[in-house]
Amino acid sequence: MPQTARSLTYAKLVAAMFLWGGTWVAGRVIAQELRAPLAVAALRFIVAGLVVGGVMLASGSRIALPKTRRDWQLVWALGFFGIFLYGLCFFFGLQRLPAGRGALVVALNPVVIVLLAWLIGKEGMTRRKALGCAIALAGCLTVIGNGDPLALLQGTVGLGEALIVGCVLSWTVYTFIGWQATGRFSPLATTFYACFTGAILLGMAALLQGDIDPATWSWQVWSGMLYLAVFGTAIAYTWFTAAVHQLGAGHASVFINLVPVFAVLQAAVLLDERLGLPVLFGGLLVIAGVWLTTTQPTTLEKAT
Repeated sequence: MPQTARSLTYAKLVAAMFLWGGTWVAGRVIAQELRAPLAVAALRFIVAGLVVGGVMLASGSRIALPKTRRDWQLVWALGFFGIFLYGLCFFFGLQRLPAGRGALVVALNPVVIVLLAWLIGKEGMTRRKALGCAIALAGCLTVIGNGDPLALLQGTVGLGEALIVGCVLSWTVYTFIGWQATGRFSPLATTFYACFTGAILLGMAALLQGDIDPATWSWQVWSGMLYLAVFGTAIAYTWFTAAVHQLGAGHASVFINLVPVFAVLQAAVLLDERLGLPVLFGGLLVIAGVWLTTTQPTTLEKAT
């Protein structure tokens, strides 16, 4: 890849991480205002899909339906894990946890990706990676336990923490499916398909949940939804998916370290959130462990 193109990819990744940091603030606002946020989640991805589809048409790309059974399987898997399941865990988790703390837990994503890649034989495990994984896991346990790293093992963590861990697991699966999908679809098409299949699943869940009345939504809810749709999904998902295709899943995931940093800063400024020192220390351990784990070439990068 030419140096200019690589630099642009890195710049877009940093920008995407900033936008994703903001999604925790927007999600927290929506989750606190609405008892049943799934309709907002579904509308978010419908709007995002329309934006991505418009960009595809404007750039001369054709929006074609997936052709093979394997294509359809990938499309629905993207929507289920990256949009539907993640969305459920995200909104219901943020009804119970501050935005900054939730983002610090999700910072564990790159380590889980590396561990999964090792388990399925895609990457080797070095001492550096193992040490990084151990440090990051210790930090994550501290954040999940609100300063007590043994709380999860003792079964004293709440549903909110468990749901945010669900975000980690669903995003890990989405990353690997996205890596496979970009071999068949363009980054824009991958995001487009994921948005609409995920929106269908979220819409069905919203109908089952009930309590849907957009007329009562405040301007904060509508603003948050539009931010999540346009910036947090259409733009950020596309840039991240393109980076996975160009740099590899392991390398691109390194930049997720920036999401909790941006999220904590934005939550402090916009929501006046303040996290305790033990939680911040745990977050630093997560970021340090992720840095140790992912700052070296990976098999997935070489494969791309």
